[in-house]
Amino acid sequence: MEKLTGCGKFLENSKPYCFAMISLQFGYAGMNIITKVSLNRGMSHHVLVVYRHAIATAVIAPFAFCLQWKRQPKINLSIFMQIFVLGLFWPVIDQNFYYTGLKYTSPTFSCAVSNMLPAMTFIMAVIFRMEKIIDLKKVRCQAKIVGTALSVAGTMLMTLYKGLVQRFNLTNHCNTGMGAALFVLQSHTLKTYKNHQLSLTSLICFMGTLQAIAVTFVMEHDMSVWQIGWDMNLLAAAYAVNIT
Repeated sequence: MEKLTGCGKFLENSKPYCFAMISLQFGYAGMNIITKVSLNRGMSHHVLVVYRHAIATAVIAPFAFCLQWKRQPKINLSIFMQIFVLGLFWPVIDQNFYYTGLKYTSPTFSCAVSNMLPAMTFIMAVIFRMEKIIDLKKVRCQAKIVGTALSVAGTMLMTLYKGLVQRFNLTNHCNTGMGAALFVLQSHTLKTYKNHQLSLTSLICFMGTLQAIAVTFVMEHDMSVWQIGWDMNLLAAAYAVNIT
């Protein structure tokens, strides 16, 4: 069997990651469709955020305890504040913006705007000197710049195609900024939790759940919005756990 070298070897080694990324995109597409149906039927997006991350905490925490219980990093004030901010950015601000945008637009539009997230992350990483674009002769550097430009161009094309007056929704675009900030901060926190990623995820989901509950009590004054049964609302919350 001929041994692969250079570009061929790179493509062969990239297959598992490409498959995982494509599968994730299918997961996002399904989540957007199911969530849109649930929101159209009257479910509060604030409540959906609470249930989504409460279920995620219940699912992930046992695995984190069983698999990563040894040598857990100590939670000092600095780590606690990072987890607090990550919980605020991700479950609370990011998801509430995202579901608000999804409610007033469409699954297609939300997916299109979400594709701008890698571009925003790259730009913020460059600003905070976590990415370098000094050597423009390298293919890796060129690919990042071209990919960023295409993502921004594609998102703006979708926005203009939908119509600035009818469909321009700032919540979708704010969501990408919040998501980019999340990834930048999370990469810093992962230096502490590099061997305890499940633990970090469960802590963020738990912190976000508490914060989302507080936000929901402020925004929703009708206690009936918390009611959920064996219907599309429960499916939307449970399905979204797969994407968490």
